[in-house]
Amino acid sequence: MKTFTAQDLRGNWGTLLLPVNPDDSIDLARLGEELDYLTGAGLDGIYSNGTAGEFHNQTEEEFLRIQELMAEKCRRAQMPFQIGVSHPFPAVTLERVRRTAALQPSAFQVILPDWVTTAPDEQIAFLQRIAAVADGIPLVLYNPPHAKSVLRPQELALLSVVIPSLIGVKTGAGDRDWYAAMAPYAKDLSVFVPGHLLATGVREQVAAGAYSNVACLSPRGAQAWWRLMQTDLPEALRIQQRIGEFFDRCILPYKQAGYSNPALDKFLAAAGGWGNVGTRLRWPYKWIDEKEATAARVIAKSLLPEFFLYA
Repeated sequence: MKTFTAQDLRGNWGTLLLPVNPDDSIDLARLGEELDYLTGAGLDGIYSNGTAGEFHNQTEEEFLRIQELMAEKCRRAQMPFQIGVSHPFPAVTLERVRRTAALQPSAFQVILPDWVTTAPDEQIAFLQRIAAVADGIPLVLYNPPHAKSVLRPQELALLSVVIPSLIGVKTGAGDRDWYAAMAPYAKDLSVFVPGHLLATGVREQVAAGAYSNVACLSPRGAQAWWRLMQTDLPEALRIQQRIGEFFDRCILPYKQAGYSNPALDKFLAAAGGWGNVGTRLRWPYKWIDEKEATAARVIAKSLLPEFFLYA
C-alpha cells in the first residue's frame, strides 16, 4: 500500500466504527460489511482505532483481528488505510506497531502517552521509538482537544522537524488566531481538522483534510462535500452552516447529557442509515438508543438533503 508524505496526505477519511454484540463481543461479520461499504464509497481513505473505533477498549487479539480485516478489505479495493495504534500506555502502543507493520498501512495514527502527561523531551523520545519500530511507515499524531497534552502549533511543528516521519496531525483546530499560528507550518505538515469544520480549515488555507465525523453521518455525502470545497468553497461553507445546525439540534444535546464521542459517532451513522453498525458501546460505556436516530434522520434529511442523494 502507498505510504504518504506531508504533501500528499489529504482528503476526507472515514473512520472504522466497531459493531458490538449484546454480549460485548465484536461482530466481525458486520465489521466486514461496513468495510465493504466504506471501500465502495469513494473516500480518500479509511482509518481504524480512533476514538470512534474504541481503541481504548479492545484486547490485543481483538486489535490485531480488526487491523488484519481492514488491511485485507482495503488492499482488495486499492483503498489507502491508516492503522490507529493508539493506547494510553506507551509499551502497548509500541507493540501494536510491531504487530501490524507487516500489514503495510499508509500511515500509523498515534496519541501521546495519556496516563501521565508527557514533557516535550518525553514526547520526542516516545515518537522517536515509535518511528524506529514503524520502519519507514509514516506517523500521524492524533492530538484531540481532550488529550492531556494539547499541543500548540509551534510544538506540533517542532515535533515534525525532530521526527521526520511525522507527516500529519489530527487536531481540534481552533479560532482565527489558531489558524494564523498554524498556517506557516501547514506546508510541511499535513493538518487535519474536525470534519464538521473542514470548509473553514480549507478557507484558512491550513486544512489538508479531515478524519471525518461528517463521514460517520454519510461517507458518500462527506466525500461529495470535500470535492465541492475544491470547486465552490462559498457553497461548501454554506453547507457547513447547515451541518452545524444539525449538530446543534441533534448531537449537542446528547453530548451535554454526558454521552461520549464514540456514542455520538455511532449515533451519527445510525442517523445516516448507511450501515449496520448499531449504536451499542462496550461496557462500561453508555450508548444512545438506536430508535432515537429516526428523528435525527428526519432532521438531517431536511437540513442536508444533498447528503442523502448518495446513500
